[in-house]
Amino acid sequence: MKKSVFCVMMTVVFTVLSFPPVKGQDKTALSPKINQKAILSVLTKVADYQVRTPLTHTGADWTNGALYAGMTEWAKISGNEKYFAWLVKMGDKNGWTYNPRKDPRGRYHADDYCVGQMYLELYRKYKDPKMLNPMREYFDRILLNPPVGELEFTYTDDFWPTERWSWCDALFMGPTVWAKMAGITGEKKYLDFMYQEYKATTDYLYSKEDALYYRDSRFFTRSEANGARVFWGRGNGWVFAGLPIILQELPSDYEQKAYFEKIYTEMGAKILSIQDAKGHWHASLLDPASYPNPEISATGFFVYGLAWGINHGYFDRKTYLPAVVKGWKAMVNAVWPDGKVGWIQPIGEDPKAVTREMTEVYGVGAFLLAGSEIYKLVKK
Repeated sequence: MKKSVFCVMMTVVFTVLSFPPVKGQDKTALSPKINQKAILSVLTKVADYQVRTPLTHTGADWTNGALYAGMTEWAKISGNEKYFAWLVKMGDKNGWTYNPRKDPRGRYHADDYCVGQMYLELYRKYKDPKMLNPMREYFDRILLNPPVGELEFTYTDDFWPTERWSWCDALFMGPTVWAKMAGITGEKKYLDFMYQEYKATTDYLYSKEDALYYRDSRFFTRSEANGARVFWGRGNGWVFAGLPIILQELPSDYEQKAYFEKIYTEMGAKILSIQDAKGHWHASLLDPASYPNPEISATGFFVYGLAWGINHGYFDRKTYLPAVVKGWKAMVNAVWPDGKVGWIQPIGEDPKAVTREMTEVYGVGAFLLAGSEIYKLVKK
């Protein structure tokens, strides 16, 4: 009996040490319940933490582009204009333009205009030309002198290999903005370019057998410890989260809409099948045992994509809703008492170990996207 009590006590001590409280912060646990009040409470805590926390990357950096995308969706449902005010302030600081790359060989780098998602959504709200015109002029210059070259990825510290979308993350950074530009202006030329480049990337990096994307060409022959192919969690999260953003911009009669729908539903089925019992997805999608800790940026993007699919009739509610519910509970459990979101893999390109202390703004963006979409799901 004494041994049993000792074991229980040691388990409690280990749990406390592994998940320490944040000093000086409210220790009230956030509720993972799936109702409007609970969801709004969590999202407010997370968004407010981020708004009061200085950004560590330049304002137009891709990391913040993903954050802005999530914050924009949260602002729409929050009922509080302060979030829109914060986004406008960020846009003004950025001059409503892209993040120019020092190396001119990366002049069309998709990361550098991910921020355009936020600009264009704010243009929809405020109809201020300054929020639209710089990005539109940039895209028109690209169309006049489009990128060329192969998609093989040969990156080194001082050279970016191509101006094209040669890594799967780019399918969130770039085509989402092109699709929004087309949706706002009604000009099909933006969709045609987006489709052309998206298809080229997919033809090169998408594994039809696995319904997942390689991160880039360097991963074609790599294997995990268990012998599985290397499919990075957040890399595929980028792709999956980008598809709803693209799909909602496409006209109902757009001739390539079915192309994007097919990829989206194939990935959705695969993603559903590899969620773990606690609701997480991991840094390595096919070898979670090697990376057993949760990875919240991937989990957030997947939950967002699945919830959006339920809301828009792509995924059967009975089949997919349990995964969304489990995923949301796992995400809420990753939030610190002050609103910091933990278990987010740092900037990278492949699976790595993650800890509870790790956070990054793109993971917060994924969290806000997911929570905002679940809020809409609850309202139905």
